[in-house]
Amino acid sequence: MRLVSVNIGRAQVVEHGGFSDLTGILKTPAPGAMEISPWGVAGDAVVDTKHHGGVDQAVYVYGAPEYAWWSAQLGYELAPGTFGENLTIDGLESADLSIGDILHIGAVSLQVTAARIPCATLAARMGDAGFVKRFRAAERPGAYCRVLQTGPVRAGDMVTLERCAGETITLVEMFRAHYDSQLSAEMIRRHLAAPIAERARAHIMEKARQAGID
Repeated sequence: MRLVSVNIGRAQVVEHGGFSDLTGILKTPAPGAMEISPWGVAGDAVVDTKHHGGVDQAVYVYGAPEYAWWSAQLGYELAPGTFGENLTIDGLESADLSIGDILHIGAVSLQVTAARIPCATLAARMGDAGFVKRFRAAERPGAYCRVLQTGPVRAGDMVTLERCAGETITLVEMFRAHYDSQLSAEMIRRHLAAPIAERARAHIMEKARQAGID
């Protein structure tokens, strides 16, 4: 695999169909080497800190093959950064990833922690009020990652995948579970055994509480 681009954005307003939001989703490729810290890519804006960013969801990655799929579906080419990802990676398909997998890019190591859950801001970014449903149905969520090892990355860097050695769940299982109101005790246990992001962990624990599962 290869790093196609490193994408950053500043806080900007995105609007569509009466919806308006200040967001950092409008990202474009940055030239040269960019430093990745425990909090993400240097110079990248994170506006909605309740739902985005933090050390467990510091970097969002999306695959070039997923861009090709979406371009075919939508009928036009999409530029890297369109989905608000920090890193666009050639050869990566997020549906093949599991929580705990590690992406190595030069000296940088990123651990997969969560699936991206679509929201109205993404729909506005795409200019399609129905895009949240389309994104859910596509099951190509992209992956949020925590930073295990900091350092610089640049377009053209090679990317290698280290599979999680411990108990885990697939990214697609996590994505589906977000929408499932009746998760089994076994699925809840598997989520909590995996190194998922804290926001996701809180969401799963709330589902367990509502279901009366200890």
